[in-house]
Amino acid sequence: MPGTISNQQALIYVMVMMSAVEGRISTDELQEIELLIRRLPIFKNFDRARLLTITQECSDILQNEEGMTTVLGLVNNQLAPKLKETAYALAVEVAASDLVVGREELRFLAILRDALGLDKLVTAAIERSAIARYQTI
Repeated sequence: MPGTISNQQALIYVMVMMSAVEGRISTDELQEIELLIRRLPIFKNFDRARLLTITQECSDILQNEEGMTTVLGLVNNQLAPKLKETAYALAVEVAASDLVVGREELRFLAILRDALGLDKLVTAAIERSAIARYQTI
């Protein structure tokens, strides 16, 4: 297992963890991850051919007993404070993409918030913004 990861890997790891938290990765969530990687400036120079490899790396780490703790540690150590907010926002986007945010996803968001040392008001604003974007009629 690598000792350090890139900022882009860290952000992808967060999205993969969010997607996998319910024990399965939905097609909607995978499509959302791919869309975010294609669309967002933070991934401008990212080689999308590496996505599957990075996703598998994260999945492999998560299979270990302390996998989530390990991944969260890698992410927290890599990301600057402003990118920690980005990581949280990406996790929220993935959770909201299938229009159902379950109990496990909410629990993971709380764990992620605490692991990254994010302010509760900031994370509430990120969550509220996603609610507004994913509203249905």
